[in-house]
Amino acid sequence: MGVSVEDIKKLKELTGIGLTDAKKALVEVEGDFDKALEALRKKGLTKAEKKGDRETRAGIIESYVHSGRIGVVVEVNCETDFVARLPEFKEFAHQMAMQIAAMAPQYATMEDIPTDVMESKKKELLESDSLKQKPAEMAEKIVEGQLKKHFAEQVLSEQAFVLDDGKTVDERIKEQIAQNGENIRISQFKRIELGVTE
Repeated sequence: MGVSVEDIKKLKELTGIGLTDAKKALVEVEGDFDKALEALRKKGLTKAEKKGDRETRAGIIESYVHSGRIGVVVEVNCETDFVARLPEFKEFAHQMAMQIAAMAPQYATMEDIPTDVMESKKKELLESDSLKQKPAEMAEKIVEGQLKKHFAEQVLSEQAFVLDDGKTVDERIKEQIAQNGENIRISQFKRIELGVTE
């Protein structure tokens, strides 16, 4: 399968790598764009990941009310007021508010899970009979995967994106970072459901 010029340009734009590297990545996977993008993501070469450490001091607060029964307020941050005012950034924030309304996450990222909650679950998993027989290093790796799976539905970034369940919310955020050229972060959110108190 040949490699198209359009795919090379698209891969360059999404990842921030040079044309030669983009072509090489596509040739390595016989022109499969998705595989090339995934391979570069695994290497940590995407533009979104490079921007992930930059400060996010601007942004907007978006709200969404579903059928008068569920209300969400979410703070979505970016680096500049210029990006915060873009219609596509507002649309992205609205999508995040809808996601929170539909999926009711408790935390924005895995890092936001309180240490005591994480440690308690980790201890419980490590003490299970199936892991007691395994070497400590292997047990740790297995538990890491089990923790991610356990908290997947409770963590916004790990959830399947409601408007396209072929990707996670984290992948949707990275797409927006690539589109806007700035780091983006969901800082905080509040979800209220009629008749339900915490």
